[in-house]
Amino acid sequence: MKKESIIQMIKFTAFSISAGVIQVASFALLNELLHLMYWPAYLISLILSIIWNFTLNREFTFKSAANIPVAMAKLLCFYLVFTPLSTWLGHIAEGVGINDYIILAVTMISNFVLEFLFSKFIIYKNQENTKTKKK
Repeated sequence: MKKESIIQMIKFTAFSISAGVIQVASFALLNELLHLMYWPAYLISLILSIIWNFTLNREFTFKSAANIPVAMAKLLCFYLVFTPLSTWLGHIAEGVGINDYIILAVTMISNFVLEFLFSKFIIYKNQENTKTKKK
């Protein structure tokens, strides 16, 4: 594996951890304080973490000058599959009594792995390190 790919994985992991903190904190607030059901709390917290993670990874991990609306549209395609599937599976898991935070953790780990692969090989394919440095 190339050194650059390892550095990207480390950066993606670090930014994903920060997005995870945002997701867990917002989920906890929505779940514990507002007493929302699992799926709306999950959905809102997921959207917040996606925006954060996309912004940081585009700028610092993949250093891409890719057209932002096009890159976001590609990410939207990923989430058009991932979000309903993970929300539905999470709802089912909650219905059989699995703890909300265990469901959230499994979903977040799956999201982390799949989103890195999708970003690297779909969103930023042939567009990594195209951002010019500001003077």
